Amino acid sequence: MISLRGKTRASPDYGLLGRQSKKNMAVELPPIRRVAILALGFVSAFCAAVWAQGAPTGKSDQPVSSPPVHTQPATTLSVQVKVVNVLATVRDKHDKIVNNLAAGDFTLTEDGRAQNIHYFTRETDVPLTLGLLVDTSMSQRRVLDQERSASHTFLEQMVRVQEDRAFIIHFDREVELLQDLTSSHERLEAALGSLTTPQFTHSSNAPSDQSSAPGRGSGRHHMGGGTLLYDAVYLASAELMKKQQGRKALIVLSDGVDRGSKESLETAVSTAQRADTSVYSILYKDDEGYGWYGGGFGMGGPMGRHGRFPAQPRPDGKKVLERISNETGGRLFEVSKKQSVDQIYALIEEELRNQYSLGYTPERGGAPAGGYHKIQLTTKQKGLVVQCREGYYANE
Repeated sequence: MISLRGKTRASPDYGLLGRQSKKNMAVELPPIRRVAILALGFVSAFCAAVWAQGAPTGKSDQPVSSPPVHTQPATTLSVQVKVVNVLATVRDKHDKIVNNLAAGDFTLTEDGRAQNIHYFTRETDVPLTLGLLVDTSMSQRRVLDQERSASHTFLEQMVRVQEDRAFIIHFDREVELLQDLTSSHERLEAALGSLTTPQFTHSSNAPSDQSSAPGRGSGRHHMGGGTLLYDAVYLASAELMKKQQGRKALIVLSDGVDRGSKESLETAVSTAQRADTSVYSILYKDDEGYGWYGGGFGMGGPMGRHGRFPAQPRPDGKKVLERISNETGGRLFEVSKKQSVDQIYALIEEELRNQYSLGYTPERGGAPAGGYHKIQLTTKQKGLVVQCREGYYANE
């Protein structure tokens, strides 16, 4: 069982994938003599039913329309199809966004099989659902103020009242929803203001109980410290993003090091994919934040015989965040002397406001419809790099 803000919820069933929305296509038939109409209508209805039963599955929330037929309408048949949507960002060799491409400039394959793009648009001002996941573990305690300030500016500029919505989750030895979906800047600012790192007592070398502190309710806990990064991505995707429609993105502020999560990295990634959610990672690494406790890196590790965390090799957080972002269609950024967290937020904002949305009905040539399908999207113009999700889960 999983709880956010003290509300207990059951874990989502991994066998149940996202619901597929269905759109109609209209096929018009010309007027002919009475007998011919009856015969043609019977044959067309039979063929349409057979085609609809064999139609492949995929994620869908956009219409696909058939080419116009320039004849006088007499009879209309409705056929249900399922469409896979792909959000993409294109950059040139100078890392500048390219936003003037057309559908014919792209080449799309699914599992190596060429696909026809039926739906195409540029997503510039389409409403957006955002989730901000902030690492508040002790390794981030020295950079938390900078993260809070930059996040405030980003949300203030990115979230348009009555159009976009955002939520805020913090994670350390617990995962807690500080603010549910809202377009209120005041509520988001209040949630950011409550971000703090866990407090540890000097006598016991163990985290003090913060459950009664203002702004810190119950959540998924890991005793003795920890950084529940995978749990945070999993919960945000399964409990919040999966229920939303349209464009969705998570922003993760962390050093990428997980300690103590119940969910695995693979589960966190697949859950974000099933929720059609892109994950943008901001790697904020403070090397001096490690080794402060127990003589080495031990955040979230098991307690030793003398009440101290044993020294452990430090995981490569950059590779972890890079995998999460790449496989969900997001992007990894790293805070450095040359690129501040404010500058990174500006790049993410630009990217989210300049995306292409492509839709296609999978042609699988008899291959199984269910399970995971790999997507490859490229441009016909050389020198351009396309950023999009690597695949999706269809109905089993």
